[in-house]
Amino acid sequence: MHHKNMISIWFFIGVLLLFYGVVIFAEGIYQYLNPPANPVVLANLHAGIWWGAVLLLLGGWYTFHFAPKRTRNE
Repeated sequence: MHHKNMISIWFFIGVLLLFYGVVIFAEGIYQYLNPPANPVVLANLHAGIWWGAVLLLLGGWYTFHFAPKRTRNE
């Protein structure tokens, strides 16, 4: 059942991944610039920056690829 005016669920998933990517990446950058007093064992890997970047890329791709198509009314 496919309706012409429906928006794909993958578009909303992409927006959510994009949002989470921005939040996690920003937090990772903040922790990189202001390291905590008691860092965790693998803090030198900067997981927040890597996972934030992965979510940004994945969310950007889903959002772009499944974005609602705009049609001209001519």
